[in-house]
Amino acid sequence: MKTKIILLTFGWILSMHMNAQEAPKASIAVAFPHLENFDVSKEIVAKLIQIELIKLDEYRVFDEFDMKEATDSDERFLTDCYGKNCLIDLGVQLGADYIVSSSILVYGGKSVITMKFIEVKTGEIYKSDVREFIEDNKEVQRMMQLMVREMHGIKVHSEDLARIKYDDQPIIKDNVGKVNNNGPRVGYSFFTGDLAEFARRPEDQGGLDIFPSATLIGYQLEKQYIGTENFSALGEVLFMVSGLEKGYALPSLTLMNGFRFGKAGWEIAFGPGFGLKRTSQGFFDTDGVYGDAGRYWRSSDFRSSPHYDPSVDNQPAYPLKETLDQEGNSVSFNTRWVMAFGRTFRAGGLNIPVNIFYSSMKNASMIGLSVGFNVVKN
Repeated sequence: MKTKIILLTFGWILSMHMNAQEAPKASIAVAFPHLENFDVSKEIVAKLIQIELIKLDEYRVFDEFDMKEATDSDERFLTDCYGKNCLIDLGVQLGADYIVSSSILVYGGKSVITMKFIEVKTGEIYKSDVREFIEDNKEVQRMMQLMVREMHGIKVHSEDLARIKYDDQPIIKDNVGKVNNNGPRVGYSFFTGDLAEFARRPEDQGGLDIFPSATLIGYQLEKQYIGTENFSALGEVLFMVSGLEKGYALPSLTLMNGFRFGKAGWEIAFGPGFGLKRTSQGFFDTDGVYGDAGRYWRSSDFRSSPHYDPSVDNQPAYPLKETLDQEGNSVSFNTRWVMAFGRTFRAGGLNIPVNIFYSSMKNASMIGLSVGFNVVKN
């Protein structure tokens, strides 16, 4: 007896659950919106709202083909159906439970969007909302997504909202206009001045014996400290290693202050760079006084050569100076000033920062191009 009761109870619970699952969803249709100064067609806007309603999985959504049957039967539904009575007539014609009315007004650098859900049977407004967004046709789907989700009590990502929300004053915020470009960097640079000489110099004279250029690889970290709709101020830290393909590892650390402008992501940045350098005291025999013209002589090498006679205090014919030297016995910090200009390109969820940079130091410089990537996380 107890087994039968348990089985009957289980069967009743299962039946109730299946009935609940099979309960039909309310049907909903999207009327063509009213648009003013907006370049996207009303058909596309209506379709985007339909897509966001389908994503909710709460309604049976009429698509554009279902809507065509109704619009073909009454021209009002296609050209001038914005009032409640017309919208209810459209809902009755379709047999929908709800009809969605919307409008977009673009004025003064902002998009004002109104959206209403009308219950066809009662004629009452079921849900409604009015929001102000930035003026950007490319963000219309995100705007519709945010409105539809918030009207149904679904929390939206704060960064998504901040990206398209309109502010009537340039209020400073941490995430407004933010493009997070943390990520790896690769590039190529060319040397000039003393750095180019150091690169070309033979290894047996303390040089690198390479073409005066090198690849770069590293990682950039950045933090936005000012953000408005079309402007961001950033602190950036960039660690790079150059020359790996030529058998050398020359590290550097750069601290920059950056400014990013507009929706296109143009950026300028500048700041100090730091590295380590190995040097020695020596001279270049430019006139060939001690043999091969142009040879670099370290002071220690010159003093151990036949050209030096301590009994007569024989000094080189050239003044000694601190010179870059891979075999030098002096290691110190090398400072430089770095300036960069570039743009962040976007491909879906991928940010691709591209920058031209110039690094200036005493009697030398570097100029080059760097490229990075960063996957946007919403």
